[in-house]
Amino acid sequence: MKKQGEIIREYGVYTLAFLVSYLASCAGLYYLAGLVLMAAAVCLYVHWSKEDENLTELRALFTLAWVGGQGIACLKLSRLQSDWLPVTWLCFFLIYIGFGIGYEWGGKKQEAVRRELCKDEVQAGRLLVCITGLAAVSLACFVFEAVRVGFIPLFSKEPHAYSYFHVSGVHYFTISCILIPAITVLFFKVGDMKGRKEKTVLLLANIEAVAVPVLCVSRFQLLFAVGFAVVTYVMVFHSIRLRTLGMLLVALIPVYVILTVFRHHDVAYLNGIFEMKYEKMPIFITQPYMYVANNFENFNCMAEQLTQHSFGMRMLFPVFALTGLKFVFPQLTSFAVYLTKPELTTLTMFYDAYYDFGVPGVFLFAVLLGGAAGRIAKTIKGCSNPAAYLFYGQIAIYMGLAFFTTWFSNPTTWFWLALTGMMYCFVGYEKDKTWRKREKNGTR
Repeated sequence: MKKQGEIIREYGVYTLAFLVSYLASCAGLYYLAGLVLMAAAVCLYVHWSKEDENLTELRALFTLAWVGGQGIACLKLSRLQSDWLPVTWLCFFLIYIGFGIGYEWGGKKQEAVRRELCKDEVQAGRLLVCITGLAAVSLACFVFEAVRVGFIPLFSKEPHAYSYFHVSGVHYFTISCILIPAITVLFFKVGDMKGRKEKTVLLLANIEAVAVPVLCVSRFQLLFAVGFAVVTYVMVFHSIRLRTLGMLLVALIPVYVILTVFRHHDVAYLNGIFEMKYEKMPIFITQPYMYVANNFENFNCMAEQLTQHSFGMRMLFPVFALTGLKFVFPQLTSFAVYLTKPELTTLTMFYDAYYDFGVPGVFLFAVLLGGAAGRIAKTIKGCSNPAAYLFYGQIAIYMGLAFFTTWFSNPTTWFWLALTGMMYCFVGYEKDKTWRKREKNGTR
């Protein structure tokens, strides 16, 4: 375990950078405020990832997303942005400190012995069953939704067609195919692709995992599928070439642009929404900038306009959605969402925590989130069940996109985690049973 002095020094770097950024922002020196936090985010990411020898270390990813995201937002490049309230600054500071406290607490147990996944034909066969099952169910649900709503978003002229392509309860299964590429990575790690049948199944399943997000015109789902697979690859193979990452990025850029076109979002439309101070800013800079920065602005907007906390009702939305209670008691979910602009609906991970309980809520949620991340990071090192890496990969994506949305108030997040739990039990049941029996008999 790290010494207390080292931890204080590392978080002291963030505290100093945060203070400088706050004072610079108050003085109207927005570029300085942003650059200081972005530099701190990069330095801390490098430090945490080097220490763990892992590019996808959870605290490192959270640092890059949360602190770096704040830095990007501090640049104030859009007329939609305003000076943040003191309570907003306080929340952003406490969130990162709380996450660090929880992370150290969650990883306090003795360092687990790192185990490598070994070839196991039984586990490989079960992973293939999971891939086949997900692909079949996803395809059936996609066809059902297309018939039910009467269109496929990719071929619709409606600008927000992807928002209407949804049948309650069914859509969770439709988009679950984006887990397939990550499971395929695990299959290659523990199994050998010997037969033509296996190759055909894997090829078709992964084509579907890409095709469904494209047909739904969902850029996020496509990026999630690829990012999840990359994180899983890095975790189980412990390396990835920068050239490979670069090739993936280059391949995704035209697909991202094409999906934007099929959403009927042209440059004039987007520039009109984003309201950049420099009107000639290239759209390939404007769009990602606003997809990061405006989420922090929405948090500040909510902190400014919120008159009454909801005391847990916002964060309990997954319970109301997955049980169907939201249809029986719609008042349970009828809360206003405070936004800078109606079209810009993405939020930070901690929006609902503040909405429910204010400053204490975001701090406690950050501590719990950090504790869970720390525990997962420790547990994964000694786990022989390949499906465990699906938990790590999903949490890594959420940490790396902490600025984007309220992940843990989203029923889809919990649906995927529950689905992963079932796959974990299915893939590793016999091995876990054998291990427990050996422990009982005093053998290894």
